[in-house]
Amino acid sequence: MTKYKHYFKNKKITLMGLGLLGRGVGDAVFLAQCGARLTVTDLKTEKELAPSLKKLKQFKNIQFVLGRHRVSDFQKADLVIKSAGVPLDSSYIKEAKKHGVPITMSTALFAKLIPEDVTLIGVTGTRGKTTVAHLTYEILKSDKHRVFLGGNVRGVSTLALLKKIKPKDYVVLELDSWQLQGFGDERISPHIAVFTNFLEDHMNYYRGSMKQYWKDKEHIFTNQKERDVIFAGKDIASRIRKNTQRKGKLIIVDAIPKNWKLKMPGEHNRANAAFAVAIARQVGVPQQIIKKTVESFRGVPGRLEYLRTIRGVKIYNDTTATMPEATIAALRALQPTRLASQAERATHNLQPTTILIMGGADKNLNMSALLKEIPKYCKKVLLLPGTGSEKIKNQISKIKITTQNVKSLREAVELAMSEAKRGDIILFSPAFASFGLFKNEFDRGEQFDKLIDNAGQVRPSRLPSPNADYVV
Repeated sequence: MTKYKHYFKNKKITLMGLGLLGRGVGDAVFLAQCGARLTVTDLKTEKELAPSLKKLKQFKNIQFVLGRHRVSDFQKADLVIKSAGVPLDSSYIKEAKKHGVPITMSTALFAKLIPEDVTLIGVTGTRGKTTVAHLTYEILKSDKHRVFLGGNVRGVSTLALLKKIKPKDYVVLELDSWQLQGFGDERISPHIAVFTNFLEDHMNYYRGSMKQYWKDKEHIFTNQKERDVIFAGKDIASRIRKNTQRKGKLIIVDAIPKNWKLKMPGEHNRANAAFAVAIARQVGVPQQIIKKTVESFRGVPGRLEYLRTIRGVKIYNDTTATMPEATIAALRALQPTRLASQAERATHNLQPTTILIMGGADKNLNMSALLKEIPKYCKKVLLLPGTGSEKIKNQISKIKITTQNVKSLREAVELAMSEAKRGDIILFSPAFASFGLFKNEFDRGEQFDKLIDNAGQVRPSRLPSPNADYVV
């Protein structure tokens, strides 16, 4: 019997948070199969969690406490595994600590239990970590490495990867600030770390404290050993140097060659690719394999993802843009010439061609930079309902651009399709969180995909200004 099975067998474990993204379900299945006496507790109700619960009904060693938490489940457990996003001041976590119950998180627990000679690659940052992690995985896979992808990946239980991991394997983990809380608790850091950038985000969770946000993020490197490395850009490197706890070697990442032609648009994606290239070189992947993989990589769904062209209108799904900087990056990537001065734009008749669909739930972020950029790129803004949208409604009405409030994503897509002309761009880049109208940002993106699919099935004659070269 392997080490991890001994670790979990007959242990009374409270799994705090099941969710609907698949990671919690995968953790629960794995723990139950290992013989743990498992209590799954979630503030969501049985009805809300029905799709997840359906996958767990076969296990007799799981009990469920749903729609609430019970204090006793935290006082009498052998171990509490908390999900990402559990409040920093959770009274239940405090109660567990008061009773000497160990607290951990599934991804950190995975990192703790893997064989010592497995190379752990961790990627964090406010933006870009998903693209860097996925591209790194693809490069290593292209070079025939045994490599696994986990962390903040939809539908993947990182903990369950313990069943597959062998000595000398590689594991690439996308790590958000919440998951890195667990790394801090376990006092571990990845052997190879990447820190892409550090921007204002999740201020609703961190209550406006960038200091607390950084405290979680820095666990990517604070427990590295001298043989470990961390890759960063110049700004992050400067900040990391001020941290006296660092032991790993700090390496500033160089840009990729200018003649490399990427399928992912935007300078921000060239920066993302540079991090993946640096990791690949560190583990000895040949340059020709790196270049070939980078140039063929199309990106990750929902991240400035090109969907299709309809009637000469290009349509992009950027649902994971949950902060203003992400939407700014998307606008610049799709219309780089709009960065010209106002005088130059007038001289060359460079008119904005993007219809932007944005809006959603507030995360206490400053939207002023985005509102300043929108007129350079957008001919119209369609604003979805949400607390964030309400917050900027007065500000956005003052900029010289047509803005229209909509009641649903369907209405937004229908309006955008009816008003877009040949050469225009429809960009779904919300700049806000998805709470309210959608289950999560992935649900939001999938709904957009379906609406665009339906629009593509409509006969050209039913759309304004039909053209012979209608493309789907």
